[in-house]
Parts: sequence; C-alpha cells; structure tokens
Amino acid sequence: MSTPVIPRLHVTTRALADPGTLFGFADRTNPLMWMRDGAGIVGSGVALRLSTAGEDRITDLATQWQQIAETARVGDEVGLPGTGLVAFGTIAFSAVSSAESVLIVPRVIVGRSGEHAWITRVSLEGEPATDPDLLPARTPLGQSLTADLAEDPADAERHRDLVRTALARIQRGDVAKIVLARTVTGQLPADGDRRRLAADLAAAYPQCWTYAVDGMIGASPETLISVRDGSLSLRVLAGTAARGHGATEDRAAAETLIESRKDRDEHAFAVRSALAALAPHAAGLHGQDSPFTLRLPNLWHLATDISGRISDRASVLDLIQALHPTAAVGGTPTLAAIDLINELEPFDRGRYAGPTGWVDAHGNGDWAIALRGAQVDVDGHITAYAGGGIVAGSDPESEFRETGMKFRPIRDALS
Repeated sequence: MSTPVIPRLHVTTRALADPGTLFGFADRTNPLMWMRDGAGIVGSGVALRLSTAGEDRITDLATQWQQIAETARVGDEVGLPGTGLVAFGTIAFSAVSSAESVLIVPRVIVGRSGEHAWITRVSLEGEPATDPDLLPARTPLGQSLTADLAEDPADAERHRDLVRTALARIQRGDVAKIVLARTVTGQLPADGDRRRLAADLAAAYPQCWTYAVDGMIGASPETLISVRDGSLSLRVLAGTAARGHGATEDRAAAETLIESRKDRDEHAFAVRSALAALAPHAAGLHGQDSPFTLRLPNLWHLATDISGRISDRASVLDLIQALHPTAAVGGTPTLAAIDLINELEPFDRGRYAGPTGWVDAHGNGDWAIALRGAQVDVDGHITAYAGGGIVAGSDPESEFRETGMKFRPIRDALS
C-alpha cells in the first residue's frame, strides 16, 4: 500500500482590531464554529479535510494530525489558544457508525479571546500567497430558522419499552448503567442560514460550548477535555432535573437532585469512568468530593470538575481516545454498555454524544461531548438527539420526560 502524501500547510496568524460578532465570518450552509460567552473561533473554507471511520478512528486522526502539524510552516504572532494551525473536529460516537469522523482545517479563522482578536490564513504549499492581514467578508445573519421537529406517535412507548428492557438487563447483571437516546427529525428551509441556528443557541446558552462542525450543530454543557500546555481539565455531567417555576420551586428541584440516590449513583459512575480513563496519562488528578448543581436555562445537572497535569506528553486527541465514550453518554461497564446500545437503539447515533471541538499543532484544544444539538445534512434534513442514563431504580416515564427536556434547546432555537 502506498504511503499517503502529507500536504504541507502554510499558516499565518496576525492580531486584529476588534472584529465584532464572529458568526458572520462563517459559511452560511456549512459553518465552522466553536464559541462560548462570545469568545472562540469561526472558520470558513476548507484547506484540508481528514476523514476516517471504524474502531481506530480517533487514533487514525491523531496520527494524521501529528504528521500535518510536523510538516506545517506556521507564523503565529499572537500565540494564544486557537491561533496558529487549528483544525475543527467531530467524531462518530460508535465504531460501527456510518458517519465520518473528521478534522477540518479552514482556509480562514477569525477568533477572539478576552481583549485579543486574530485572523489565521491557511494555504497549501505552492498556492499563491494571500495577504495575511486581509479580513474576510462578513455577511449579515439571515432570519432565525424554523422547523417542526416531528415525533413518531409510537416513539414515546417505544422509548419506555427500551428503558424497561435496559432495566431488566441491569437487574440481570449485564450492565450497571446504560445511556439510551431517541431522535426527532425535521427539514430546514433550503435557503436557510445555518449560522443562525448556532447563533440563536449561543444567545440562549452562553455558558455552553456552541459548536458547528460538518453539519453537527448544538450547544453542549459538557466539557469532555481541555488541554493547555500540559494541563488538563474537564467537566463531568450526569444526573438531571427540570428547572422549577419560581425561585422556591426551582431551589427545591436543585435540592431534590443533589439528594437523589439514583442521580448521585449515575453521576458517580461517570466520574469514576473519567478518572480511570485519565489515570495512565495524568498526575495530580483532582475533583470535588461531591458534585455540585449546575444551572442551565432549562435544566439542573449534577456536575464535577476535574483537573490535572499530563504525565506522558499525550495530546488532546490522545486523551479523547482514552476518555470516549464516557459513562455519562455510554454506560458502565463501557464495552458492555456500548454493545447493548448498539443492540437496543433503532438508529445510528452518528456524531451525537461523540467528541466535538478543536485541536492545534501542539496538541492543545477544547472538546465537548456533542449534546443538545442536531445533525444537519446537505439537503437540510435535521436529526436531533437526546438521551438519558438508565440505572437501577430508573422510571421509564421519567426517563422519557428527561429526553423531552433535553430537546428543548434545539426546539426553542427552531421555533
């Protein structure tokens, strides 16, 4: 087999005056975005696309990316996270998924972090040089998109039946926890501005990671892994409750969640899974002794933040390989839970609950679990996903309602 040719990239990053809102620099139909609280990076065009599938999809991408980074010629005058050579990525949840796992290097990236802003331009060796200080055109966002995300009338009972089956398998000892998801589908307008979907999600959920990569668009509250110069951090979420109506009811909802044995057990599975996965690659791992309640506009979550130092020069992609799938989106034990998901769920998850984020030439990056979002196909067909963790004591009706709450961000953005 012939060795693939590794393209050499020429990358230039320059400081910018405040470029204003970043969303307008992305492509209308295939936006590339990673944003939180108004800061982040937005890409346009494609200089390089790496794609793979199967069991080794993450390690394949990591190997290819290392080769690209080693041969690239980079001039970075800013030197911040998100500058220099950067790729956006989205990775399929399952090894048996038909969805591609990709890393995409844009032609142009415009970014902002705090008081700093920058532009990065990327070209292939041999291409004519482009003025690195030339700001790309920014186009106004279109109207907010509307779409009816239809539910199959039989879906509610089908999901309850899946939960009952999962509970029987838990009682039998096959798994201790399994995460089961369901879908709703719709159609976006053919000429709709898909940047607007991401922008509306960012406006409603500014504390979440707003992502748009290869048609996967959403606002995730869960940091799978962040890496900065040898330090790592992540946020584990597992355990969910609806927000209450009014301050008193809302406070009671949070207190009930933090005291729930079922939700704390589910959360503990997820935390132990993350710590065990990171242990071979990190030292000084630290997290709170007890979870805290994270407040989002529509939900309360049990959350634990974990931090540490990388001990073996692992890149963010290497750590993704170690972590994915977490117990928060797969189950415990992991391999048995994934096999059971593949057996029970009547659809391909694609990139839902898979890693989504960015990586730079030094192995730094931010990656979230692709939650609270949807896959938008080239023709505008949209599939939204939501799931919940099933453990001993779970109630099928409550689990169905939980998935309904988790559809709310994407439904609201399209209503």
